[in-house]
Amino acid sequence: MTSFRKPLLAELAVVCIGCALIAAAVVANQQWFDRHFLPAFFVPRAKYVRMETIARIAAAAMGLLIALVLRKPFARNASRVASIALTVALAFGAAELALRRVHLRAAEEVPARSEPRRHLDARLGWLFDPSHVGRQGNVEYAFDRNGYRVRRVDEAVDFERPTIIFTGESMIVGERLAWSDTIPARSGSLVGLQSANIAVSGFATDQAYLRLAAELPRFRHPVAVVAIFSPAIFDRNLDDDRPHLGPGLQWFPPEPHWRLAALARRVIRYRGDEAIERGIATTRDVLRATIELARQRGAAAVIVVPQFGAEEPRERELRRRILDDAGLPYVFVALDPRNRVPNDGHPDAHAARAITVAVSNQLTSSTSTRR
Repeated sequence: MTSFRKPLLAELAVVCIGCALIAAAVVANQQWFDRHFLPAFFVPRAKYVRMETIARIAAAAMGLLIALVLRKPFARNASRVASIALTVALAFGAAELALRRVHLRAAEEVPARSEPRRHLDARLGWLFDPSHVGRQGNVEYAFDRNGYRVRRVDEAVDFERPTIIFTGESMIVGERLAWSDTIPARSGSLVGLQSANIAVSGFATDQAYLRLAAELPRFRHPVAVVAIFSPAIFDRNLDDDRPHLGPGLQWFPPEPHWRLAALARRVIRYRGDEAIERGIATTRDVLRATIELARQRGAAAVIVVPQFGAEEPRERELRRRILDDAGLPYVFVALDPRNRVPNDGHPDAHAARAITVAVSNQLTSSTSTRR
């Protein structure tokens, strides 16, 4: 009797595993994915949905295969399967120990030698190398002694002049764009003022705020502060593998994680309800604090919201909850999806020009009103 029960129990356990996979494929419908997987700036929604559908079909097919076809072979070879599972577990353990011996970059951090070059910073995570000129393809990046992107490395930003300060991430930096095509350079030319591009690629909203808080006091006559927020890159605001701000804008160092778990989280960008709600509240507070920083210095504040193509429901919800519900002023800029840098996704010169016009119009209106 005992010899009969063991294979039966093993077979039942295998069937349960298969059924669990099928149930997961059924429960993880499009509504569930939209709730827990946030919009992606560099991945079109159609492709994202296609990937989700393929994953669900694969999970269901694997579940059916295990439950209907493989249950008997797995049950008969339970000891061998257990041995394989133990070997895999040991391999994961060895990989974890090996990864702990090397520096694991944050999700939005890039290798130090990649252009535009950057270095680690204890408070902000990373910053561009000062007094440096580098190339990315046919695009030249020049940074003055302060680490701001400039036209020429020897043309440092003058802290005594009236200035528009631009903070943010790679869209403001002007990745893949010549200096003259960047939003800060174009905006400065349009309104006839010096622009200071203090943005850093890969920054989340809280990092951009911390950068502004550190740099703004250096400017004698700040005329305006321009910040950027995009629901399509809101996901990075939830990362805690870098220095970050929490409730009450309290600063926190990077959270320690198992290395393999951290890598898995970057591939499977699942976000829990609590993490998303906390991220919405913190982002709202950070943008409100950004506006207040500018106003304390007598400067106008502009939050620019670029949107490639039609706004998806989840993007609209994030914009409404973070900006509209808080009464934060912003300028929404609709962009043609074709106006992206090929094989990259950043705004091209045409998109940067459209953002510039919207920002400049807002700046002109704000500064004339303040006068």
